[in-house]
Amino acid sequence: MSANIVYFDVLDYLVFGAMLLLSALIGIYFAFFARKKQNTTAEYLMGGKTMGMFPISMSLIASYISGISLLGLPAEMYTYGTQLWTIVLSEWAVSLTIAIVYLPVFYNLQITSTYEYLHLRFSQNVRLLGSIIFIIKMMLYIPIVIYVPALAFSQVTGINLHLITPIVCVVCIFYTTLGGLKAVVWTDTLQTVLMYFGVIFVLVYGTIRLGGIDDVIRINKEGDRLEFFNMDPDPTIRHTFWTTVFGNYFSWLASCSVNQAMVQRCLALSSLKRARITIFIMAAGIFIIVSLCCYTGLVIYATFATCDPLTAGAIRKSDQLLPYFVMTITGSIPALPGIFMSGVFSAALSSMSTGLNSMCGVIFEDLIRPAYNKPISERTASFIMKVIVVIIGFACVGLVFLVEHMGALIQAGKSLAGITAGSLLGLFSMGLFLPWINSTGALAGGLTSTLLVGWISLGTQAAMIRGDIIFVPKPVTVSGCSENYTLPTTPAPSMSTVEFDRSGTFFLYRISYLYYTLIGMIVCMVTGAIVSYFTQPNDPSMVHRDLLTPWIHRFLPSQHPHCRRPRNTQHDIELQACERDHLTPPATTWSIWPEEIILLTSAN
Repeated sequence: MSANIVYFDVLDYLVFGAMLLLSALIGIYFAFFARKKQNTTAEYLMGGKTMGMFPISMSLIASYISGISLLGLPAEMYTYGTQLWTIVLSEWAVSLTIAIVYLPVFYNLQITSTYEYLHLRFSQNVRLLGSIIFIIKMMLYIPIVIYVPALAFSQVTGINLHLITPIVCVVCIFYTTLGGLKAVVWTDTLQTVLMYFGVIFVLVYGTIRLGGIDDVIRINKEGDRLEFFNMDPDPTIRHTFWTTVFGNYFSWLASCSVNQAMVQRCLALSSLKRARITIFIMAAGIFIIVSLCCYTGLVIYATFATCDPLTAGAIRKSDQLLPYFVMTITGSIPALPGIFMSGVFSAALSSMSTGLNSMCGVIFEDLIRPAYNKPISERTASFIMKVIVVIIGFACVGLVFLVEHMGALIQAGKSLAGITAGSLLGLFSMGLFLPWINSTGALAGGLTSTLLVGWISLGTQAAMIRGDIIFVPKPVTVSGCSENYTLPTTPAPSMSTVEFDRSGTFFLYRISYLYYTLIGMIVCMVTGAIVSYFTQPNDPSMVHRDLLTPWIHRFLPSQHPHCRRPRNTQHDIELQACERDHLTPPATTWSIWPEEIILLTSAN
C-alpha cells in the first residue's frame, strides 16, 4: 500500500452529513410544510402534474447516472481505452425516438403506470408480466447501485461497509416515503448539482496538476488509450463503434422510453411540449456527465501512467481507481474528498429513490389496485404506497449484503438489465407498431425473450468465472513506482497483452453484452408475430389509434366505427375542462377524432 493515502477528516464528514441532512429535510418539507400534501395518488406519484422542467430534467439525469457510472466509466477508460465513450452518440438519437414515437402515446393516454398501457393494448396478464419483469429488474439493480459507492466510501473512510449502507439507505427510504415524487425530484436536483460539482472539481484539479489537457491527451496516446473508431463488425468484440453506438441505442431506448421512472416524470409535466423539451435537456445533461466521467478516466491514467495502482497492490479492483485517485491527489484539499463522495453517493441515492418511487407506482397500480374489488380511498392509497416504499426499501438494503458475497457476479448485475430490457422494449414496440399482435403472442414473445437472453447472460457470466472468456486490458507499467509500494511477487495474470482465443466458447456467450437488448427485442417481436399468426391475429381496424404510435396511422385500414376508445385521453380531459368552464372548444380540436367524440358523447 502507498504511504501517502489520506482518509476522510472532520470537514469531509460534515460535508457528507450535510448532503444526507438536506435530502431528509426536503422529504420532511413536502410531507408536512408544502402547500399540497402528498396524500393522494396524483400528488404522491405524479407531483400533482405541476412539476417544473428544470427539477424533472435534473431528476432524470440523476436517475440514469448511478454510482456505477461515476466509478465504472473512469475505470473502463483506464483499463480498456476510450471506445465506450462513443455511447454518447446514440443518446441523442434515443431522445428523438422517445419524443416523436413513444411519449405522445403515453402522454395522451395519461397512464400512472407504464404497464397500464399493456393492459389497454393487450390484456391484464400481459400487464402483469411486464410489471413483474420490471420489479425483478429493479430489485436486482438497486442493491448493486448502493453497493458500489458504499465500497468506495468504506475505502476512503475506513468505515465498515455494513455500517454505512443501512444509514444512507434509511435516509433515502425516509424522504421517498414521506415526500413522494416531489421530494424525490427535488433531492435528485440537489444531488445532480453535487455530482457535477464533485466530478468537475476533481478533473479540473487533476488536469492542472498534469500540466493541461494537451499533456493528458499526449500521455493517453502514448499509453494506447485513445480508440474511438474500431469499425470491426464482429459482434463478439466487447466494445467496437457498432456495439457502443448501434447496440447501445437499443439498451438506452429500453432504459428510457418504456421505463416507469421516465414516463412517470414526463407525465408529471403540464404539457407534451414541456415533456419533450425535458427529454432533450436530459440528453444534454447525460452527454455532459458521461463525457466528464470518461475524461476523468484519462486524467487518472495520465496520473498513474508509470505506476499502476492495481498491479502495485494499492487497490484490489479497478472500480476503486477513482476514490483512490481522489484521496491520493486531492486528499490534502479541505472538504474536497467529502464533496466528491457526496457526489458519488448522491448518484446512488437518486437512482435508489427513483427506483423505490417508480416500483411503488407499479406495485400499487398493477398488483394491488386490480386485486381490490371496491375502490380504494385516496387516504388508504397514500398509506399503502408509503408502506410499499418502506418494505421494498428494506428488502433492497438486505440484498446489498447479498451482493457483497457475489464476487464476480457484480459484473453479472450490469448485464442482468439486458435480460429484462429487451423483452420490455419488445412488448411495448409490438403494442405500438404491430396492431395485429394479440395478447397470446405478446405473452409468448415476452417470456421467450426473457428466458433466452437470461440464458445467454448467465451463461456468459459462468464462462467468465471459469476463465473461458477473458477481456484483455490495455498495457500498464509499474516502472515509475516509488519505494513506498511493495510490488506483488507474481505478476497479475490479467495484465497479459496477448490476445485471448475465445473461439472454443459457445458463440452466443461471446456476443457483446451491448447487443443483449437488441437480441431480446427481436426475439420478442418475432415470436409474438408468429404466435399471433397461428392464434387468430387482431383486426388492425379494431385496435384503437390512441394505442398506436402516430407514425403508422397512415399505413393502417380505416378505424372500425364500433372500435371502443380505451380511456379518456388528454384531449378528452381538455374538452371536459372547456365544457366545465362554459367555453367553446376551438373548431380544430373537434376535427381530430370526429368518430371518437361521437362515441364519447353517446357513451356519456
